[in-house]
Amino acid sequence: MQISNVSVYGLENAIRVSKFPKAVNTEDCTKEVTKTTAKLGSCKSGTGHDNFLKGIVVQFDMRFTNKMSVELERYHFIDFISSQSTMHRITKFRLEDQCNEYVDQRIIDIVQEMIDVYNGLEDMATEFAKDLYLRILYNIPSGFELTAGFTTNYQQLKTIYIQRKTHRLPEWREFCKWVETLPMFGELVLGGA
Repeated sequence: MQISNVSVYGLENAIRVSKFPKAVNTEDCTKEVTKTTAKLGSCKSGTGHDNFLKGIVVQFDMRFTNKMSVELERYHFIDFISSQSTMHRITKFRLEDQCNEYVDQRIIDIVQEMIDVYNGLEDMATEFAKDLYLRILYNIPSGFELTAGFTTNYQQLKTIYIQRKTHRLPEWREFCKWVETLPMFGELVLGGA
């Protein structure tokens, strides 16, 4: 898994507005992290006290496996902006370059052989070509990696972090370690951890 092109937006503003509930004059609210701000951010998920974390928007590119993709899609507030497409480009990839170290070389060789046969066909409109294309698509291993662009926020990353930091899938643990590196995530969400 690789994460790149990370941008974090709205951090200081979210900290400032986190103080609105107890403010009489909102002009007095500052962007400094207080004990109350940290307490709100690290509260139990689902209580609503951490809603200001929604205002800290994170965008990034991530190369990850089909296996992680299926699990990532369960989170409602992490959006795929765009991604590489197996439907459009599966026969253009060099399969070995797209698979992680857990994919058996024999599987890579079998699917790559089908890709090579497909790419050697002159007429892609035949039933054989259409069937072969589907065989390629449906035999891509779970360790096949593509890159996608995402947008999310600290509140959703908090939920993911809590649920996935000790997950059996190594990608989730790597992802959670990356989340810990985001600006002020530890201070705001993990209680200073």
